[in-house]
Amino acid sequence: MSLNKRTERRINLRAALILTAICALLLTEACGVRSDMQDQPRYDAYEKSDFFSDGRSSRDYPEGTVARGHLEENKAFYTGKIDNPDPNAQAATSTDAKGNTVVASFPNAVTEFPLPVTKELIDRGEDRYKIYCIVCHGQFGEGDGMVVRRGFPQPPTFHDDRLRNAPVGHFFDVMTNGWGKMNSYGFQVQAADRWAIAAYIRTLQLSRNPDANLQMNSSANSNTASPANSAKPSTPAANAATTKGGAK
Repeated sequence: MSLNKRTERRINLRAALILTAICALLLTEACGVRSDMQDQPRYDAYEKSDFFSDGRSSRDYPEGTVARGHLEENKAFYTGKIDNPDPNAQAATSTDAKGNTVVASFPNAVTEFPLPVTKELIDRGEDRYKIYCIVCHGQFGEGDGMVVRRGFPQPPTFHDDRLRNAPVGHFFDVMTNGWGKMNSYGFQVQAADRWAIAAYIRTLQLSRNPDANLQMNSSANSNTASPANSAKPSTPAANAATTKGGAK
């Protein structure tokens, strides 16, 4: 191809691109494009409002509003507490060898698992325990996890009498709401997995003391009524891991 033809083609291509750009611009103007979608008459988060009397643009949900799929009617399953807890029940406390005050009774906590305890549940609990719990509580629940060996405060062992006799609802409550230096895991671990972890903790306890009956607190200020709609395990392995408290 000669130099003149190549130059002529380049000029024609440039002219075509310029013409296309002009046509697109004219078409845009002709359509009357507006920016209402970008600049909407709306409130930003926490922006002050002159419309509402309290000056807030964000409004409260109507009373009784529940997010779809979050009705959570089974109180035992979602809280680890009995259906009608006694708000005046007081937890007994004691002092350990280091002078720390520890809770010795667990009012209103359920004493039975609100779902069937099966091998699959315990296996799932072991899997979740090794993800979320082992770093502090250690492989066998002794409170000697890797972060503890590096200076983090040591949690109590699961194998002392206080926690062996604690109702299963206590472990679920601790995972849900936190306890002492332990933060809540309610957002990271779904309710069914928290119960699975509690079942695995019971398995760890029984592994150290297989002939023991994991009795729950029966003192006068401990409310140990069974939760409504609680499902009892039906397998030998489940009976070994479940509690009222492990002994029938």
